[in-house]
Amino acid sequence: MFTGIVEEVGKIKSIKRGAHSSVLTVSAKKVLEDAAIGDSIAVNGVCLTVTSMTDKEFTADVMHETLNRSSLGSLFSGSSVNLERAMPAYGRFGGHIVSGHIDGTGNIIKIQKDDIATWYTINAADSILRYIIEKGSIAIDGISLTVAKVAKGNFSVSIIPHTAAETTLLSKRVGDIVNLENDCIGKYVDHLLHFDKKESSITKEFLMKYGF
Repeated sequence: MFTGIVEEVGKIKSIKRGAHSSVLTVSAKKVLEDAAIGDSIAVNGVCLTVTSMTDKEFTADVMHETLNRSSLGSLFSGSSVNLERAMPAYGRFGGHIVSGHIDGTGNIIKIQKDDIATWYTINAADSILRYIIEKGSIAIDGISLTVAKVAKGNFSVSIIPHTAAETTLLSKRVGDIVNLENDCIGKYVDHLLHFDKKESSITKEFLMKYGF
């Protein structure tokens, strides 16, 4: 589990592409300080497993399903990526619950300055927008952000200078693809409300018969 508070911006050192998979080598520093092989690191919001590492870089396998659902397939050598280690049990919960399991991608359709802040407007599929509410949480490329506005076919977030400087947002341009992960609480609530409930064999009479 992650919090969406980016710890550092790393760089893609190399990408080894297979038929339907990739192996990423990522240059990093802070996230490797106490990392070990098998640990989870979020790369642009995608939870990946460290398969090998040195004190300056780590590698991770990216499977077919992940490439289909995220923007990782569009990365290239030299790309900047947001990095976050999995949250320790003793850590601060500074953002919101982020699983690192991407729901889909969106496209930046507008970037607008607003005094010290910068607004990013992102279009997304209805299947993602259904869980996005004003003042709710959304993870964009692994960054925990507050939704400022929801419109038909898109939503907007307003970014403070610190967030822009500590993440890859400053390098984003209109047309860029970003990874989106909805607030998991909303997804679970929706699933429970619409789950096909099977009729239980436990009735009032059954309970009374056995002394309940």
